[in-house]
Amino acid sequence: MTASLTVRIADAADVDSLLALVHSAYRGPSGRQGWTSEADLIDGPRTTRDLLAADVADPTITMLVAGDLLGCAAVTLPEGATTASFGMFAVRPDVQAGGVGSTLLAAAEENARERGATTMEMCVIDRRTELIAWYERRGYVRTGETRPFPYGAEGVGEPRGDDFVFAVLEKDLRG
Repeated sequence: MTASLTVRIADAADVDSLLALVHSAYRGPSGRQGWTSEADLIDGPRTTRDLLAADVADPTITMLVAGDLLGCAAVTLPEGATTASFGMFAVRPDVQAGGVGSTLLAAAEENARERGATTMEMCVIDRRTELIAWYERRGYVRTGETRPFPYGAEGVGEPRGDDFVFAVLEKDLRG
């Protein structure tokens, strides 16, 4: 499937489709079809249309789209920074485990390198061990740092617990 998979930069016309993609991969019944779902951990929307539109319009964020909206990922790199942040990673549940995620992650790393980053960082809910292991197989390592979950923030949903934290992972992009 990924031999001819193209990755492009999203634009404002993609926002509604990206919103549907992100929600299908993270939450609700369709999210349970894939192996990366948060549906049993967090209720409610993963993001909002306004937040996603702001990300697409933000010059420090590159929102990548794989194929015909099979997946997406965001690379955030503020001006002058050397550490990029990887996020908003979603692959349509019915094509998960088919190489779309690996292709997107590689494209995100290349985008970060092209923009001057030497490190890619991400935050993953610490109890998502299978997802953390997937990143580790792709060269990411736990830094030992954790960050608080943004309880009550717009666009994160309603966690089914009060003890969520993010594990911080990173990868050196120079080698």
